[in-house]
Amino acid sequence: MPGRPAATNVRSDEALRGKAMGEGFGILMAVLSSALGGMSLGATRFLIGATDPVTLGALRYGGGLVVLAGATLALGDAWPRPRDWPGVAGLGLLFFAVFPVLYNLALGATTAARAALALSMLPLLTMLVAAALGIERLTLRKSLGVLIAVSGVAFALASGLAGAPEHAWRGDFLMLAAACCMALYNVWSRPFITRSSAFGFTAASMGAGAASLLAIAGWRGGFKAIAAFGAGQWAAVAFLAVFGAAINFFLWVFALQRTTPTRVAATITVNPVTASAVAALLLGEPIGLNLGLGVAAVLCGIWIASSRPSRRRLQPRET
Repeated sequence: MPGRPAATNVRSDEALRGKAMGEGFGILMAVLSSALGGMSLGATRFLIGATDPVTLGALRYGGGLVVLAGATLALGDAWPRPRDWPGVAGLGLLFFAVFPVLYNLALGATTAARAALALSMLPLLTMLVAAALGIERLTLRKSLGVLIAVSGVAFALASGLAGAPEHAWRGDFLMLAAACCMALYNVWSRPFITRSSAFGFTAASMGAGAASLLAIAGWRGGFKAIAAFGAGQWAAVAFLAVFGAAINFFLWVFALQRTTPTRVAATITVNPVTASAVAALLLGEPIGLNLGLGVAAVLCGIWIASSRPSRRRLQPRET
């Protein structure tokens, strides 16, 4: 019948628009997660001198676990299936134990700006890992967007990159290793997320990492240092637990449910902007006048990497 092709096209267009809106909302949540991550980077720099990397990770993710587990139970969200627990625990150890130790060690050896720039290599790493594993196709558009965003980060933080401590390259290398852990988590976690829920998966994986960090910190006597914490340090710990762990990584996993690993990872380039702002306020680290242009390049790169080229559709002619 003559009306059916048009109706089919309409339903197809509506489905595509719905999927695009879902991906767009996921990318927006990833941007918010990356902004919180940048603030957490500055707060971590503030705390790292008062404790050690393992204990700081235990405080951050242990507190985040309490928030996430409570939310999962209160909302009645699904936990991972029993057969998925070994994989979820492995990802949790990779991302919430190995990653934070490397992350905290890096921030003890370099500036927040340089560390954030090293972490912004995450989109490139995620894109390469996803392509190598056949999970996501490597396209020119995504590659161009990621390169523009990373270049924007370098331009925005150009002035802060010069004033680095001696041997800062060691911190840069450690942060790059941390980004590799995060890239693998981005690519490997999606099947587990789809079989549970964002809250349940994040709580379960964070629980595995937090438990190992708590055990190591307790064994090493790391918690003795917290007796000297003042109000400022405890406020930073609370911020890291609630916003830097629970909300931050819930939003990240929420985004991974709705779009591809590379599109989510591209938003990490927002991280250095908020990191440099927090570091300037708390630590007096410099911010260059070229920050505005760099931010514009970051946003442009994210848009290119996360959008799809428009396709002209043939419309049926009226008869």
